[in-house]
Amino acid sequence: MLAAAQRLRRSTDFAAAVRGGRRAGRSTVVVHLLIDEPAQASTARAGFVVSKAVGNAVTRNKVRRRLRHLVRPRLAELPGGTLLVVRALPASASASYETLGADLDAALTAARSPRRRR
Repeated sequence: MLAAAQRLRRSTDFAAAVRGGRRAGRSTVVVHLLIDEPAQASTARAGFVVSKAVGNAVTRNKVRRRLRHLVRPRLAELPGGTLLVVRALPASASASYETLGADLDAALTAARSPRRRR
């Protein structure tokens, strides 16, 4: 379980991260990362979106618990004030724990890297 200070709860926080943050996707997850000013908040916060496309309620809760457990240590590596939204894709229901972790790491790395010019 994430601490209360580390959770996104308000829809405005979710919307800010999704609309204003960097997006990076992999086969099982899509992350939206909004790195904000450190003075605004002391800790990074995370939220999860697991839709009905992932599966039934039992499957969605299992995926959410796995993602929460994977995100917890990675939040410490993010600067204070960062908003992170992790959206599970349908493939996450059948993915192994290691695959979810690898996809999450790859997506976070891609979202944190500087943008390339087109």
